[in-house]
Amino acid sequence: MKKLLLLGAFALLGGAAQAQEGFKLGGHIGVPVSDASDVSSFTLGVDAAYMWNIAKGFDLGVTTGYSHFFGKDHFDDFGFIPVAVSGKYKFSGAPVFVGLDLGYGISTKNGVDGGFYAQPKFGYQMKKGELYLGYQTISNRRDYGWYRSSWNVGAINLGYNFFLK
Repeated sequence: MKKLLLLGAFALLGGAAQAQEGFKLGGHIGVPVSDASDVSSFTLGVDAAYMWNIAKGFDLGVTTGYSHFFGKDHFDDFGFIPVAVSGKYKFSGAPVFVGLDLGYGISTKNGVDGGFYAQPKFGYQMKKGELYLGYQTISNRRDYGWYRSSWNVGAINLGYNFFLK
């Protein structure tokens, strides 16, 4: 009897977890800010995330993607691949949400280091997707003893993600 109850509990919990999972895929366009504004004119990127519903209105998951910064004047293009944890809170009774991605931004250009990645977001939730405004930042600080180096690559992004079930 215990085995039957345990099996039933796993089936029920497994079904509930499956029903609340969600993959989202989208893109963003942005205006570089901070140190990136000196060397880049605009940014384009793709976003991908897998989210689980942890509590009513709160989703937690993992996210990645690619952000490409287009160089201006005599500067080369560069890009970052974020690997991050993503959190999202949907307000009840309103189709708006706030979110935060935290992790590491891997540089795709030789000679440019990766760094701490953060992206707070504010958005509008729709049935099949979400529209958001976010501030993406990758920061790096190195202390070589005799020399300190720090920089911050940022962008204000407008993005849209499609929900894929």
